[in-house]
Amino acid sequence: MAHYAFLDSAGIVTEVIPGKDETETIEGLTPEEWYGDFRGQICIRTSYNSNIRGTYAGIGYSYNADEDIFITPQPYPSWIRVGSFWEAPTPMPSDGMYSWNEETLSWVEV
Repeated sequence: MAHYAFLDSAGIVTEVIPGKDETETIEGLTPEEWYGDFRGQICIRTSYNSNIRGTYAGIGYSYNADEDIFITPQPYPSWIRVGSFWEAPTPMPSDGMYSWNEETLSWVEV
């Protein structure tokens, strides 16, 4: 079984569904083509095991066609994208529990 993400006009994932295996055809079309035509949205295959396109798509994720990857939502404006994910501008300390403070651009111990 394969999984498919539907994108709005801005390339944001609106829904993810299980569907036909990507090697099957439906009425002569690939599943991406058929599901996309049926729903009236762009349909892109995603991998539950993150084997393709960076990471498994989720609602609110974006799709970057140039890199052919899904990107998680940016948690804070200061965070930097690395592939499909975002990283804080400074690494989180490993000696306790911390949360990110966007005002001070630093980790605060919880």
